[in-house]
Amino acid sequence: MTDLTEKKCAPCEGGVAPLQAAAATALLKQLHPDWTLSADAKGLQRAYKFRDFFRTMSFVNALAHIANVEDHHPDLQVGYNYCRITYATHSIGGLSENDFICAAKIDRL
Repeated sequence: MTDLTEKKCAPCEGGVAPLQAAAATALLKQLHPDWTLSADAKGLQRAYKFRDFFRTMSFVNALAHIANVEDHHPDLQVGYNYCRITYATHSIGGLSENDFICAAKIDRL
């Protein structure tokens, strides 16, 4: 099995089925334990806490770089000392492997 961090996101314009809950749960096991699936298994979330605004924004900028390189972008909630990330592949209405690839790369930050 190839490590998720070694993979590259594939363009997804729709037309493919989202991951089933069992497949999403299997991929979730390859991520940091703080990542969780939404109740309907259509979203992947993680919350981060930081000491201050500078560290929060440094993390967000690093995350943005990953998102741009992979051309796969999360929804973010950002405040003074926190960042909440939600991944979902909007074009298919659920999760794709791309969401897990990006999450794994964020885990390396």
